[in-house]
Amino acid sequence: MVAAVSLERVGKVYNKIPVVNDLSFEIEAGEMFGLLGPNGAGKSTTIRMLITLTQPSQGRIEVAGYDINRHRDRVKQNIGVVLQQISVDGDLSVWENMEFHGRMHHIPNPKRQKSIDRWLEYVELADRKESLVKTLSGGMKRRLQIARALLHQPQVLFLDEPTVGLDPQTRRRLWEIIRDLNRQGMTILLTTHYMEEAEFLCDRIGIMDAGQLIELGTMDYFRSKYGRGLVVKQAGDRLEYKFFPTLEAANAYLETLPDKTGTMTRLSNLEDIFVELTGRRLD
Repeated sequence: MVAAVSLERVGKVYNKIPVVNDLSFEIEAGEMFGLLGPNGAGKSTTIRMLITLTQPSQGRIEVAGYDINRHRDRVKQNIGVVLQQISVDGDLSVWENMEFHGRMHHIPNPKRQKSIDRWLEYVELADRKESLVKTLSGGMKRRLQIARALLHQPQVLFLDEPTVGLDPQTRRRLWEIIRDLNRQGMTILLTTHYMEEAEFLCDRIGIMDAGQLIELGTMDYFRSKYGRGLVVKQAGDRLEYKFFPTLEAANAYLETLPDKTGTMTRLSNLEDIFVELTGRRLD
């Protein structure tokens, strides 16, 4: 089976400085894939290359089975993109934004109108069809961006920080939409600074740092490699972490400590492993 997204030894150089270096990975069709990294890791540049906004300096990239250099238009036809920045037109209505996007993708009527109605209903914006976008809440605007990205029925959906700046309830509603799309077979690449979001949504996670992929796998893989149990100790104004194969092993270690003040055990999570790998949190 052809991978939905494939990168082979991809590099990108700006002003003689490599920002992406020898990057290789694949995303399977129907997979929910998370791409994480601290600021400056190269993930934004990677996304820009995948959605054809930036050409790689070296290597090969295929999206939906098409080479991004040789078949750029075919790639664009088969991807949907939801950027971190609000990119819908505030002076147009919800319906006008969808209509404009549909015409840009040459979707004929009456199919275009049916698709607009379908996706506005899906993201619960059918009752706001005639509203100007500038009157919508931040969560509604983000849902409109998702509906617009799906209008031309792409094979691969790119979500770049889709829930940034949203309240917890709105974030959870978007999680439901994203998971449902994936259950329907949509291949999704997600970037996020919310570690619990990646852990909850993604089948596999790739972690980038300094332009390279430094780890790739499932949460089960990460925990089996780095440890499922964690001992956390307050040391002045910072926390110290020590990994153990199991929570039971972490508890057993805690019991051996003569002074347990400020020390606790718990299961490890994605943030713990991310910090272990990069030395930094996603702020």
